[in-house]
Amino acid sequence: MTDVTLRRSPALAPLLARGALLSPFKRPRPDADFPRTRLVLPGLRVDLARLAAYERVCGFATGDDALPVTYPHVLGFPLAMRLMSARDFPLPLLGLVHTSIGITRHRPLPATGAYELTVYVAGLAPHRRGTEATVVTEVRVGSDVVWESSSTYLARHRTSAAPEPAAERAAQTPLPPLAEWRLAGDIGRRYAAASGDRNPIHLSPLTARLFGFPRAIAHGMWTVARCVAAHGSPQVGEVRAEFRAPVLLPGTVTYGAESDRFELRGGDRLHVTGVVNGRVSDAR
Repeated sequence: MTDVTLRRSPALAPLLARGALLSPFKRPRPDADFPRTRLVLPGLRVDLARLAAYERVCGFATGDDALPVTYPHVLGFPLAMRLMSARDFPLPLLGLVHTSIGITRHRPLPATGAYELTVYVAGLAPHRRGTEATVVTEVRVGSDVVWESSSTYLARHRTSAAPEPAAERAAQTPLPPLAEWRLAGDIGRRYAAASGDRNPIHLSPLTARLFGFPRAIAHGMWTVARCVAAHGSPQVGEVRAEFRAPVLLPGTVTYGAESDRFELRGGDRLHVTGVVNGRVSDAR
């Protein structure tokens, strides 16, 4: 791979526009070539006002000199978007679905620290519903990786794969319900303001309908962050989450948790399922 060093974090709006314009010309397939570039952003410092807005909308405590475990995803997202909106990225940005994220925090991250971000596409893989890309984000202090994540994004298209078995389609037994959250219609706009992710499917019913949704939907990373804020996370450890179904706004959802597992449901529909633990696996 080739490292490309950036002087500043890219602006998201032009990347969204470029990705939208290029999407109709993309023909996704798992054996397609993909960008072999690592984007590197050194000397990054956190905007504390924006961090506080993120903490408030996601339910984290404010004022601590510590980044929530999900926040580095926000820092790395503009770099990921630069890669995924580029001409040489084979999946169309429009309709791309964030299906999972795995996060490992190797040490606490002070909010006042200086960090280096690295983001790259690790590869493509076949999925029974299309083609999935894996995007890796790393946060370094000096030469040490202190936080890293791996996200999967799905481009849906016809495949020859067999349908999902009925046993896998069936929802798992619900976890004990701990809270009911009534979600306001502006959650998407508030999270967008804090995170910079202004995808139109999250902002209003009008713009969401353009993409086939009856109402605006909550950001997937907001649902994970809200669950982790309620569950609590160790200063060193892992978070794993899968996005199963969109959360329509406004709406009411039930947060459930047991031991290291959490989930978010709307009635019988499972939206998010995940695990938080204090172990860091040896595999890197």
